[in-house]
Amino acid sequence: MAEIIQKDGIWVFDGDALRLIPGRDRNVSVLRRALGELELPLGALAGISFEQGRRQGRLRLRLRDGADPLLHATGGRLAEPHDPYRLTVESDRYGVAEYFTDEVRDALLLAQVPGTPVGEYLLPGPPLPLSVSAGDGTASFDGERVRLEWNWKTEDVKAAAGPRTLALADILGVEWQPSAGLENGHLRFRVAGAPARERAKYDPNAVELWGFKRDPLMALVAAAVQARLPHPSAAGVPEVSRAPGVSRAPEAAEADHDALLRRLRELGELHREGVLTDEEFTMAKQAVLKRM
Repeated sequence: MAEIIQKDGIWVFDGDALRLIPGRDRNVSVLRRALGELELPLGALAGISFEQGRRQGRLRLRLRDGADPLLHATGGRLAEPHDPYRLTVESDRYGVAEYFTDEVRDALLLAQVPGTPVGEYLLPGPPLPLSVSAGDGTASFDGERVRLEWNWKTEDVKAAAGPRTLALADILGVEWQPSAGLENGHLRFRVAGAPARERAKYDPNAVELWGFKRDPLMALVAAAVQARLPHPSAAGVPEVSRAPGVSRAPEAAEADHDALLRRLRELGELHREGVLTDEEFTMAKQAVLKRM
């Protein structure tokens, strides 16, 4: 098992899954605290990297496309403080971070996890029921219906229609857009038969966001709904792009690859039994990985 403990959070890897536990430091974002502990199956990962800085570094996980409804709903627009798949590492833990990275990479290699997109969500999305107040309204979701209620800051033209209840079966899509500069953000639901509106402040199927502290929490509602909509791979994506396989190599190359994988397993067993020291194991493992 590999583990790294930081103010930003705790990451634990047991060989089959990663547990991401947000830290209790006051600088940890409201979104990451609300998400709570996440468990990622190894098969949901496309890769891991560690970037060193002078005082702090970053551990970053890269998920396979389509594995996480949160990432799909937010479209890569989560700012770094709110990204649950990044961990700030203090300089005195760089060695631990490098070891953690190697352990995850080796597991991905041994399990032959492809980096291709997946055809179904491998994470469940935020737990329900869920209710978030931010911007000009409150969005609630119970798994079957989205409820939108307005506050005193809502534009009259939108508030006049009263609260909205959207059946999940009528929702075609959902998106979360953070505010940027002078542009406000939104949580918007695309609903069958509803005309498209450019501005969320006038759209009865959208909550307008102004860049306040609780805005990122609306991404939880977006992710919870997205997790229960048809997976994006079902929307006309060619079958070849969804297949989890990889291109086949020549037979000789496959045989060499299998032999190197067996060697890695043997080295791991020798290390666990105490036959190889940590330094010997690291050197031997690096030598094998270079040949791959």
